Amino acid sequence: MHTVVIGVIGADVHAVGNKIIEHVLKKHGFNVVNIGVLSSQEDFINAAIETDAKAILVSSLYGHGEMDCKYMKENCEEAGLGHVKLYVGGNIVVGKQDFKEVEARFKKMGFDRVYPPGADIEEAAEQLKEDLGSP
Repeated sequence: MHTVVIGVIGADVHAVGNKIIEHVLKKHGFNVVNIGVLSSQEDFINAAIETDAKAILVSSLYGHGEMDCKYMKENCEEAGLGHVKLYVGGNIVVGKQDFKEVEARFKKMGFDRVYPPGADIEEAAEQLKEDLGSP
């Protein structure tokens, strides 16, 4: 069973979606470490180190995900977590922007998968299984 860290980054307090993600990932056989809301990059990284997580899933709904996620890949690499898959999703930018452009920016920042608002978490769980392979 793969361990994954999930949480809501930055000054965001949207907890409902985070709980839904936790429930779906557990149903798909993942060991989920939910660090909750108002989480910093350091919180995600420390939890991944402590639990030997294979992926970090970052949620953001308040629109400032791009700012909150800046340098996350570099910070993971610095902490010895360069191998950890990075996922991000939700309302991760301010205003209405073309999702393909948003996705490209986050992938350039080092995220492996980027999800728009309203993405299907069941589909994301299947993609996570594909990305991580058998435990």
